[in-house]
Amino acid sequence: MGRILAIDFGTKRTGIAVTDEMQIIASGLTTVDSKDLLDFLKDYVSKENVDKIVVGLPKQMNNTASESEVYIQKFLIKLAKAIPDIPIDRVDERFTSKMSIQTMIDSGLKKKQRRNKALIDEISATLILQSYLSSVQ
Repeated sequence: MGRILAIDFGTKRTGIAVTDEMQIIASGLTTVDSKDLLDFLKDYVSKENVDKIVVGLPKQMNNTASESEVYIQKFLIKLAKAIPDIPIDRVDERFTSKMSIQTMIDSGLKKKQRRNKALIDEISATLILQSYLSSVQ
């Protein structure tokens, strides 16, 4: 069994999370500059056994796609060409940024640490992945 990799795509930086090989635990992996994302992913999947990639699906409160979906769709086309053998799923990512900040507060991080947008993106990717794992079990 391989890992599941989750992506919280952003136009500047992208949070990445992965499961363990048993696909039980979701953990933050890193945050990558979005311009370097495809290279990072190609390198990662060449070294690790990845069964699936999960990408956040940003929606507005009325269930319509958010403005950032246009950029995500362009990325998904490039991703499917670059890594054609790994299936891609989408997961609703509403509230993940707010939940990430709450997670940081609950963890006792100081206000200055909570301003770290890269950490917020990584935690958001972890929440997306955890949501996916919960939906398939």
